[in-house]
Amino acid sequence: MARLAQTAGLTDIQEEILATVRTFVDKEIIPHAQTLEHGDTYPADIVEGMKEMGLFGLTIPEEYGGLGESLLTYALVVEQIARGWMSVSGVINTHFIVAHMLKQHGTPEQKQKYLPRMAAGEVRGSFSMSEPELGSDVAAIRTRAVKGESGYTINGQKMWLTNGGTSNLTAVLVKTDEGAEKAHQNLTTFLVEKPEGYGEVLPGLTIPGKIDKMGYKGVDTTEMVFDGFEIAADQILGGVSGQGFRHMMDGVEVGRVNVAARACGIAIRAFELAIEYSQQRRTFGKAIAEHQAIAFKLAEMATKVEAAHLMMVNAARLKDSGQRNDVEAGMAKLLASEYCAEVTQESFRIHGGYGYSKEYEIERLMREAPFLLIGEGTSEIQKTIISRGLLRDYQSRG
Repeated sequence: MARLAQTAGLTDIQEEILATVRTFVDKEIIPHAQTLEHGDTYPADIVEGMKEMGLFGLTIPEEYGGLGESLLTYALVVEQIARGWMSVSGVINTHFIVAHMLKQHGTPEQKQKYLPRMAAGEVRGSFSMSEPELGSDVAAIRTRAVKGESGYTINGQKMWLTNGGTSNLTAVLVKTDEGAEKAHQNLTTFLVEKPEGYGEVLPGLTIPGKIDKMGYKGVDTTEMVFDGFEIAADQILGGVSGQGFRHMMDGVEVGRVNVAARACGIAIRAFELAIEYSQQRRTFGKAIAEHQAIAFKLAEMATKVEAAHLMMVNAARLKDSGQRNDVEAGMAKLLASEYCAEVTQESFRIHGGYGYSKEYEIERLMREAPFLLIGEGTSEIQKTIISRGLLRDYQSRG
């Protein structure tokens, strides 16, 4: 039998890209992840390596200098990178989402302005929906953009921006006065250009600093505070206000496939660590892998890894085909994140007391896996999306 999480039907180019990324992960990420993570150090050298490989332009069309690859290729690359260190996958995740939103919804001028530099990694993207009191209720956004004679003025506070300090282009969802009855139709996405760094980076725009997290170290997570920040009307994504919710939800569908892929990557690594350790660690005269209790754990872990991978691949392929994939992306994100937490914990149990030591990689994975249960929508939100989709597709005729 082949190794876990293999994908049938890939092109030669996809296989070549994945082989290159896998080698990069094994040589440049895994050997350094522990030191960088424990020091909460931004992986600058790793990011430069990804830029040289062209990964920042992976899904950007060739006409803008990118590789023009599919969401499936992107998801499989993310899976491999997360297998090495989830924080590195976070560096490119928000970048890909903003690039996707620009590619699908940007004006021709916006595409020409940003996509070539994004493909080269010169412009790095982040996006922001959440706020301190918002949670999952996106329609309740309070940050507001008020239209004036020369553009808009934004006031409010955004929360949980991955790459908030190291990005220089942020897609920000805010409230505008469209006069629509439905709250989500009064939301607009602005493309905010800013310098990298912290503090007041522009007049009226402050990035307070990094939020200290349990895991997901290295990559910066920040707030974004607007206080009379002025921005031109041509920085509205797509050039038309009131479309922001639709634009963001399209991006989040990509993000949910990404989170599923990250969960698969961590689960794969947790399984690799467990099966290697279980063949080396001996008790009662034999390797612990030969004890039925451990062997059954490995069997269950491998089955969960395989199931999550297949659902993630299916969701990516549906999106690539142009079909609606909100239900499938929700299912993939739900299953992959829950299974990731379970597989990681079983690997931790197999490691016994050593798993609690910072010397062992599984300790880091135990702090990273929980993030995926809430990133891009909690499991409860995924269940809401899935159930609504099912009721839509199985509408009663009675």
